[in-house]
Amino acid sequence: SNTSSIPIHLLAEGRSDDFKACFCGTHFFNPARYLRLLEVIPIKETQQVVVDFFMEFGKRTLGKQTVLCKDTPAFIGNRIGVMSGTEMTLLTEQFQFKIEEVDAMTGSLIGRPNTATFRLQDLVGLDTGDKVSRFVRENVTGDAYIDKLKDRPEPKFMKFLLEHSFLGNKTGKGFYEKTQKKDENGNSIINALNLQTLTYETAIRPKMEVVKTAKGMELMNKRLQFLVEGETREQQFFSAYFGQLFGYAAARIPEISDQYFPVDDAMRTGYFWDYGPFEYWDLIGFDLGVRLIENAGASLPKWVQEMKASGNTQFYKFEGGQKKYYNTSSKQYEAVPGTESFILLDSYREQAPVIKNSECVVHDIGDGVLCLEFTSKSNSIGEGIGKAFLEAIELAEAGNWNGLVIGNNAKQFSVGANLMNIGMVAMQKQFDVLERFVDDFQQINMRIRTSKIPVVVATQGYVFGGGCEIAMHCDAGIYAAESYIGLVEVGVGLLPGGGGTKEFALRASDEFFEGDVQSPTLINYFKSIATAAVSTSAYEAYDLKYLQKERDEVCVNTFMNIGLAKEKVLDLAKNYIPPAARQDINVLGRAGMGVLYSAINEFRMGEYMSDYDVEIARKIAYVMCGGDLTSPQQVSEQYLLDIEREGFMSLLGNQKTLDRIQYLLMNNKPLRN
Repeated sequence: SNTSSIPIHLLAEGRSDDFKACFCGTHFFNPARYLRLLEVIPIKETQQVVVDFFMEFGKRTLGKQTVLCKDTPAFIGNRIGVMSGTEMTLLTEQFQFKIEEVDAMTGSLIGRPNTATFRLQDLVGLDTGDKVSRFVRENVTGDAYIDKLKDRPEPKFMKFLLEHSFLGNKTGKGFYEKTQKKDENGNSIINALNLQTLTYETAIRPKMEVVKTAKGMELMNKRLQFLVEGETREQQFFSAYFGQLFGYAAARIPEISDQYFPVDDAMRTGYFWDYGPFEYWDLIGFDLGVRLIENAGASLPKWVQEMKASGNTQFYKFEGGQKKYYNTSSKQYEAVPGTESFILLDSYREQAPVIKNSECVVHDIGDGVLCLEFTSKSNSIGEGIGKAFLEAIELAEAGNWNGLVIGNNAKQFSVGANLMNIGMVAMQKQFDVLERFVDDFQQINMRIRTSKIPVVVATQGYVFGGGCEIAMHCDAGIYAAESYIGLVEVGVGLLPGGGGTKEFALRASDEFFEGDVQSPTLINYFKSIATAAVSTSAYEAYDLKYLQKERDEVCVNTFMNIGLAKEKVLDLAKNYIPPAARQDINVLGRAGMGVLYSAINEFRMGEYMSDYDVEIARKIAYVMCGGDLTSPQQVSEQYLLDIEREGFMSLLGNQKTLDRIQYLLMNNKPLRN
């Protein structure tokens, strides 16, 4: 069954013993592709082999975070989720916040999705949320928090919304209403429900000093500590919320789960929180968390008291390359089950890094394998990452190392080169500096390609621009299924200048065969760059030519990618022969340019390209065809890199490119000029 809340044993009543032995709940969170949580809920008659199968099948074949739940109403995710959403709503009333203010406070500021609180309810559907909440209230017993809710009248605004069938996004109106009216910028005007008057008013963009100050704190532990300590309304709101959340989650152990780590797993992967309740508690601090619970009027469960008495004041520790939790039964820290095949780089931070600078860290992840982790903002690529690449490869070649993994555990692998730095230098007309930067980046990627040790990339999330070019120059790649891969430089008025355009010319050449027409193959490769195509998954990246079937693999479980990349390095290292720079790339010269120019003209006539897109596309065509050659011939990688760099620099000197860069940095969306 995929029920989200009905106790599984009720569904098995009246069935045979054989049926019960093979029956359990498997609750996927919706949308199942993007929410990784899979709750596995056995009944007492379920055979252990059935439970083990679903836990392992979900993890390895479906790429899910499998969480073993007890057969209690709403299981783990929705049980905690109902409490969290209810408490946010109650505190909104208590402190008389507008819904826009609460959404500004409870989204990315505290590591939650941008839908935050009220936008999330509109997205889910108010009728659906109400049914789940009612089910929990009616079926849960022995829960002090839920028992209090049973005696509370339904909030008047919820009654208003449900009675009028204002159910959220699916009816066009809920806590928010999207109108047909436009503002002076052409954007739709959004209204928000006033919870006191029950009327819709133009939504405001909240300006709260506490929120502004907190956003300036990059370290989440410092930010959260600031948000829960203080006398402002916002800080009182957070203090009350986290106090109730910590107290409630702790009190559910062992009712809904024997240990607490499944609660964190469920909330991270089912509700898309960056941290589960006990991970939040670790960030805020154990003693401060206890004080918040007491201030909220909740009680501290016995197991937390015993944990404190034993001198253990962390729910999680990273030791010896493993994430460990405090086992409430054995009273010892033990490795979190199911993470044996994961490489979590946080677990290596206790050891001295092999190399470290402001943009990246190189770790020793065992078995003679190094891992280069980007740590810059959005994992953008700058000078520090380039220097670390060269140092790491030289170190590995000179020492007794088997190879290098390029990977990180962030949401995004890399958004590409640091566009802010490039834009600033370009606007100052320092073209010598820029050309040196582009040349350096090209040579770093060629150093990765020709190194004496195998280099394997492990990606997830955005793999854009320079990040994609780095990946394409590695010996192999382990790509999480949810990797969104693309050479997106056209969107900012450039062509891929770190070897990406050269690499597509090389790959097209390798697909040519005797008697081949060649032009269709060339067009297929050209189209991906010229349209800045981004794959919607790692699987689609094969079709867009970013991945190669004989070289790259897709991993459905994101957190296994670095571990699999390490295995790939060790496999390649056994008989590794470093590749040499190619001298035999077939390019078509003027004949190929003629074909691509015709294709560009079709794109322009179909209004898929602007006039400036056409100019950029022609420069891409020039590079991929080897320049203005009178006949097809073979050229070297370095020859293509030189004309690629020349095309990149000529575009960077155009004001329309600078306008695109500036617009993207200011508005976070591309300009089509």
